[in-house]
Amino acid sequence: MPRHLRLLYDFARPHTIIATSVQVLTMLIIVAGWRPLTPDLIGLALATLIVCLALNLYVVGINQLTDIEIDLVNKPWLPIAAGRLSASAGRRIVAAALAIALIGAALLSWALWLTVAVIALIGSLYSLPPLRLKRQPLAAALSIASARGVIANVGLAFHYQSRLGVELPLTTLILAGVFFFGFALVIALYKDLPDDRGDRLYQIETLTTRWGPQRVLQLGRLLLTGCYLLPIAVGLWSLPAFAAAFLALSHAIVIALFWWASFRVDLRQQQSIMNFYMFLWGIFYTEFALLSIYQLTDTLGQA
Repeated sequence: MPRHLRLLYDFARPHTIIATSVQVLTMLIIVAGWRPLTPDLIGLALATLIVCLALNLYVVGINQLTDIEIDLVNKPWLPIAAGRLSASAGRRIVAAALAIALIGAALLSWALWLTVAVIALIGSLYSLPPLRLKRQPLAAALSIASARGVIANVGLAFHYQSRLGVELPLTTLILAGVFFFGFALVIALYKDLPDDRGDRLYQIETLTTRWGPQRVLQLGRLLLTGCYLLPIAVGLWSLPAFAAAFLALSHAIVIALFWWASFRVDLRQQQSIMNFYMFLWGIFYTEFALLSIYQLTDTLGQA
């Protein structure tokens, strides 16, 4: 990978690039169902992906620009903290990314523009003074959970529906919103586990600094288990046998793997915590894949 492109990739945080790409593409599959892969559909997917990746770059970039001193302790490998990217260059990048996201979204649909504008606002309030919501544990967790878990998914669904002329059942959107809100809330809780040292040093209050890593880990286990019980219960209660079996078995396997990984993590070792946190993002990607597979089989069954 060329050096400048690699620098931009690292600045955008690879795991969030993957998460955003998975959300954009699988939400298209979920909304569109089985339909021909036309140039228009490919163009819609690529244009939406560019807009959302630019938004992602703005949100994670503005956070790094306001956390340089903290990242020197918690994440010294990030481009600005490592001295590979200047703060002034970082500011130009995030300004350009925000412009691309807002203008591109406006050209595609009102639903996507509103989604981008709201998430950009939340990202700004999360990182920038005077509010700097990341200093308040509850506000920080709710910001991440609402933006990544609800607004992004629901906004993409309405965007694709408006462009393709199809609709998802409202109950599906509500259930997906509740599930991913809870999932993103767990991500928000666990995000601070490897940053305990730097957060304490710079007096950034998080649930990890307030309660301790072990209690936060246990809280996340309970929350994510509750999230996974929801689709299992809904499937067993209201879906045909095959769909119910697929949802129940796939989600039971994933949550069992999560519990296995959570008991293997060493909370005294930052690398172990980071590996576990990346594993959680892997489960996040997997969930979108499972939902898209379910939606495709359900659409095929109704055809």
